[in-house]
Amino acid sequence: MTNKEILKKQIIYRSNHRGVKEMDLLLGSFVKKYINNLQNDDLQDLMNILLIEDEIIQKWYFEKVSDNPIFNTNVSTLLKNFKV
Repeated sequence: MTNKEILKKQIIYRSNHRGVKEMDLLLGSFVKKYINNLQNDDLQDLMNILLIEDEIIQKWYFEKVSDNPIFNTNVSTLLKNFKV
């Protein structure tokens, strides 16, 4: 198994087992749709987002809070525009 495949498996697991059902639905659906289209750098950016607490991601996504630790990347832009 390659490093990329391992990272994908970690991302899939982490996106579906958040602890908050709404975040499982949002992030799990996003990952399912885009994971096979992402390059290595994008996968790492996605993993970095998944390491952020649910409350922070939720405020950033739903409330459009601008002062957060989520950097503006291709993946964060895709996620921000993603609709379940």
